[in-house]
Amino acid sequence: MASMKFSISSESKNLKFTAGSSQLSGHGSISAFISYLHLTNTVLSDVSESKEVESPINFSNCVADESAVLEDLNSAREFRKRGKKLRKKFRRVRRPTEDVGLKFNCGENSGVREQENVDIDAVGPDLSLEHCNFILKNLEKSKDGKALKFFEWMRSEGKLKQNVTAYNLALRVVGRMEDWDLAEAMIREMITELDCELNFQVFNTLIYACSRRGHAREGSKWFRMMLDNGVRPNEATFGMLMSLYQKGWNVEEAEFTFSHMKNLGIKCQSAYSAMITIYTRLGLYDKAEKVISLLRDGEVILNMENWLVLLNAYSQQGKMEEAESVLVSMQEAGFSPNIMEAAQHLFQNLKAIHIEPDEATYRSMIEGWGRADNYREAKWYYKELKGAGFKPNSSNLYTMINLQSRHGDEEGAITTLEEMMKMGCQYSSVIGILLQAYERAERFDKLPPLLRGSLYEHVLGNQTSCSIVVMAYVKNSLVDDAIKILQAKKWKDQDFEDNLYHLLICSCKDLGHLDNAVKIYAHMPKSEDKPNLHIMSTMIDIYSVMNFFTEAENLYLKLKSSDIALDLIAFSIVIRMYVKAGKLEDACSVLDIMDKQDNIVPDIYLLRDMLRIYQKRRMAGKLADLYYKILKTGVAWNQEMYNCVINCCARALPVDELSRIFDEMIQRGFTPNTITFNVMLNVYGKSRLFKKARKVFLMARKQGLADIISYNTLIAAYGQSKYLRNMSSTVTKMQFYGFSVSLEAYNCMLDAYGKEGQMEKFRSVLRRMRDSGCASDHYTYNIMINIYGEQGWIEEVAEVLTELKESGLGPDLCSYNTLIKAYGIAGMVEDAVDLVKEMRENGVEPDRITYNNLITALRKNDKFLEAVRWSLWMKQMGL
Repeated sequence: MASMKFSISSESKNLKFTAGSSQLSGHGSISAFISYLHLTNTVLSDVSESKEVESPINFSNCVADESAVLEDLNSAREFRKRGKKLRKKFRRVRRPTEDVGLKFNCGENSGVREQENVDIDAVGPDLSLEHCNFILKNLEKSKDGKALKFFEWMRSEGKLKQNVTAYNLALRVVGRMEDWDLAEAMIREMITELDCELNFQVFNTLIYACSRRGHAREGSKWFRMMLDNGVRPNEATFGMLMSLYQKGWNVEEAEFTFSHMKNLGIKCQSAYSAMITIYTRLGLYDKAEKVISLLRDGEVILNMENWLVLLNAYSQQGKMEEAESVLVSMQEAGFSPNIMEAAQHLFQNLKAIHIEPDEATYRSMIEGWGRADNYREAKWYYKELKGAGFKPNSSNLYTMINLQSRHGDEEGAITTLEEMMKMGCQYSSVIGILLQAYERAERFDKLPPLLRGSLYEHVLGNQTSCSIVVMAYVKNSLVDDAIKILQAKKWKDQDFEDNLYHLLICSCKDLGHLDNAVKIYAHMPKSEDKPNLHIMSTMIDIYSVMNFFTEAENLYLKLKSSDIALDLIAFSIVIRMYVKAGKLEDACSVLDIMDKQDNIVPDIYLLRDMLRIYQKRRMAGKLADLYYKILKTGVAWNQEMYNCVINCCARALPVDELSRIFDEMIQRGFTPNTITFNVMLNVYGKSRLFKKARKVFLMARKQGLADIISYNTLIAAYGQSKYLRNMSSTVTKMQFYGFSVSLEAYNCMLDAYGKEGQMEKFRSVLRRMRDSGCASDHYTYNIMINIYGEQGWIEEVAEVLTELKESGLGPDLCSYNTLIKAYGIAGMVEDAVDLVKEMRENGVEPDRITYNNLITALRKNDKFLEAVRWSLWMKQMGL
């Protein structure tokens, strides 16, 4: 077998690949390489089968300042090579016996060799600290033994006190020698004897040595000693440690280190990658997802390594949609996923180095080009795979069917489906893959012709597969195709079929495809003797939404005539149907039927509907009974329930009970809406509880819920109670808070001032109203007719009547009644009688008030016989 070694280095926006070989023959797999995009294993670890994969990680993006101890790996190799050459040279050169002195230049052009030939025994004690450190630095790069010997000389000469730089250089040598006891002794010496201030460079030097040689236990030891001595790690510290733990999949130490990094607020890109990779490799996907969330939410700028790790994590879990989303985000961030181009180049050069691609290689290339959405290349490798006598695996087939669905190759998809079935893939799995592929490609309308032969027969004969297919068809608006399958199906299960039809109809309803729901219902088999309650209830609801009330009512009547008892949901749907159709009386009859069924307990939504129906029908007795029934049932009230009860039951409950409900609502922390505030203002105003009314008004205004109706209600309450000063003050406040005086407010003031006989203020309000351009309505004209009539100002009444007719409104029932009353006061009985005739001619039917006003006018003017005649007429009319 051939042995191959791939070195993959992830750098900013670039991927570099190198391959070496020795004694290559036979077949070689590059699946380890393709795993970057196919992601069959982790991105930054050994992934190939019986092949070495080296993944050196460059920590340059994690080093924060120039004084960091880490050297680039390539530079380190060069130093080692140079050291070997120098050692060979020193073996051939005699040690000079003379005192070389310390003649060196610390400038830019000074070489290392000059310091390598230093005779340490001849060095004088007067050498400066900077010169000593310079010599030690150059010796450390070439000769470990001489470096340590010179370090010992520096100790004997007192050159190490507070000299962290020297210790750092010596620790590099000790780290290469892996003499951890000596390293620990040196650090303790720095702390206890030489008064050196430890920094991250000291420990990073040792951690770097451990990281290169894979000594996770020693690396953890130096990290803990670092923390114990109060030294703050930097990004390089965490990058090296996490890489070290990744090599040995040491999850506990990795979690410990990663948690410290988060606590310190340090953001190291490679540390995140290592943690996600460890979790993914060990199958701890939930933990990997949490780290991914931290990576994305922590304002970390993702590099190529991070993006590849995210791709790997999602692909390992089979979350292809998330993986594709990462790929899109990666491209948007400016990273070009050009792995496949490099893979293509490597594949083309395999034969040049005597390697024949094997089965895994072809499969990996298919998967790689599939992830890159390159159908042409994937198709070529797929053909080459089969041409070489290999068989595609299930993953290849899945990739091909997805590519074919996206690129419109239905003929190719048919071939792939046939191959999947020849391989023995389960029909249900094939159908699921096919549906998902075409739905994701948004080309679902092209799918039905692909279901043929044995695959189509399986759909007709298997109720599970049949239901999956027709549900997908309905979801994608292929209702006719779904109906065709349902009519041709071969399985028999009435309950399953009913549930399936109900599910299809509900799906159409949720999608807003109501016409499709009607079509499905029209084609479904129906039992006249035993209709399906759930299906018919859903259809009643759908017909109601479509305003097809006749069809909805017919379904209800069919249910009603059967022996099937309606449940709570059915009753709720029917009641809302009648409410929407404006048939409140029919809704009440349904409520009466429901009330007779002991097993029906209305929920809070139906209770609110019932309250609104009774309120619209002005059934005060029913409202009161329902309210006290609600109290007994112990239903938990929410904010909507409080608002509904107060709004609907305002005229059915005593003011004390309404006040109790309102106070309870406030105490429980619920907020009344504007309508509720206005209802309580009206209730308190009519009950002359003005202190409570003002409190409610101030509460509404404080919450910004007081509107023009709130002011109108309060003005009307003051006017009806003859609190004219408060009424005028409220109008002023209304204007102060930015509301224009409304027509309703003007009408209230006209009525109040007129009934109190304050005609000057009456006229003043009328002038203000006309000056503001506020048009009069029937209520305004009727007030004027009534007030002028009470004063006996018949000429003014005639002027108002003329103005009313000229305005285009014309007298209404209230206008005629008021005019009859005014004519009676003025002694114009014949005119009053003529008004009744005029009313009938104008299509206004007299009511009880009309006749009472007329009889009163006749009596006041001594027309008793006429009054009796009209009284008898009233009785005959049933008034």
